Amino acid sequence: MLPIPSPVADALDWLLPHALAEDIGAGDVTTEATIPEGTPAVARFLAKEDGVIAGLAVAERVFEMVDPELEVSWTAADGDRVARGDQPGTVRGKARSILVAERLALNLVQRMSGVATAAHRMQEAARPATVLDTRKTVPGLRQLDKWAVALGGAANHRVGLWDMVLIKDNHIAASGGVRAAIEAADAHLRARGLDVPVECETRTMEELDQALAAHAAGFRLDRVLLDNMAVRTPDGLDVSMLQAAVDRVGGRVQTEASGNVTLDTVAAIAATGVDFISSGALTHSVLALDVSLKVVLGE
Repeated sequence: MLPIPSPVADALDWLLPHALAEDIGAGDVTTEATIPEGTPAVARFLAKEDGVIAGLAVAERVFEMVDPELEVSWTAADGDRVARGDQPGTVRGKARSILVAERLALNLVQRMSGVATAAHRMQEAARPATVLDTRKTVPGLRQLDKWAVALGGAANHRVGLWDMVLIKDNHIAASGGVRAAIEAADAHLRARGLDVPVECETRTMEELDQALAAHAAGFRLDRVLLDNMAVRTPDGLDVSMLQAAVDRVGGRVQTEASGNVTLDTVAAIAATGVDFISSGALTHSVLALDVSLKVVLGE
């Protein structure tokens, strides 16, 4: 079987039974009506466009859950580049079982491959900056979305609310300002003996100065999020404010840019020298990679 990271495997233990129950319900009446029981078949995955394939190991788990006797073999691995016409895998066994599992397996492969492909393209355009994902994922699919981003060559931001302090605009508003929020986060971590990174969003140079002043005073701040400092104009993208912010930081903490990040703009954003570039579009606006499964009876 293809390897699956343990957090993804744990997520699949919860996800797949629910997803199969949602799709199958009381039974696949079409397959049961048209395919005699025990009919053998072979099905081949087919990439219908170029991209990065992801989710093969997940599809393998789907087939195993539907019918442990199905035989799955792969000529590619998760994270491999595929070209239109490539056949990365084959499933052999009962036709009924293959057809019952087909849609869920393809849904997950297509989405994960779309995420991985988008992540790969954006990361290549952004070098030497590191592209990050966000928490803008489909509920229940976060671990799969995050894995797909990593398979595409980009990196994961925080997984959830527990593994990083990320002070955003609403936290700042509710706590009384940038410095107050940073000081409160520092005190909270110290009081509870927590060692997680601290990042604070800044939207103006004034807010950035407040964050840097808190860092200079000894309060924990690992990274500043420079939000919407790359501004779209009728002439293109104005990165002058972002460039000034990166220069102002001067390497004292890590820098991350967000807002107006697309495949067309990410190179200009990276050219400012920012360390990280986060893009919610990697997962919230993903275009699925076109992958199909073609069944031949009797082979």
